[in-house]
Amino acid sequence: MKTAPSEEIRQQVEQIRNDLNTHNYRYYVLNDPTISDFEYDQLLNRLIKLEKQYPDLADPLSPSVRVGDDRNQDFIQQNHRTPMFSLGNTYSREDVVEFDRRIRKTVGQAVEYFCELKYDGTAISLTYERGQLLRGITRGDGMRGD
Repeated sequence: MKTAPSEEIRQQVEQIRNDLNTHNYRYYVLNDPTISDFEYDQLLNRLIKLEKQYPDLADPLSPSVRVGDDRNQDFIQQNHRTPMFSLGNTYSREDVVEFDRRIRKTVGQAVEYFCELKYDGTAISLTYERGQLLRGITRGDGMRGD
């Protein structure tokens, strides 16, 4: 049986939600983030764990259940020819092993990987024709970008 959250836990969850909302605004609206993706993910994961541990604190407006969108309204919105999906974050060996297990089960055969370091920044799709850049689009929501 789950225990009821203390007032201290309630305040901690509220503070994390406020912090995440501020970071979302700075990132998605102002294009001026003040923390790294890793720091953001750590904060979000802390909130998710607390909300799971204390279901009474569930909130449909929580940053833990909303999906971000990095489209900038100052730019022309365009559809991606092929959707740009976002992968989940992984910070442990166990996460990588579990990811590999899921992929091998889905594909049904051996899989070869190519890995690169991820740097904080913007994901983009570039389209070239005959060596000339035709367009560049940010990931946006995965279906449309700018």
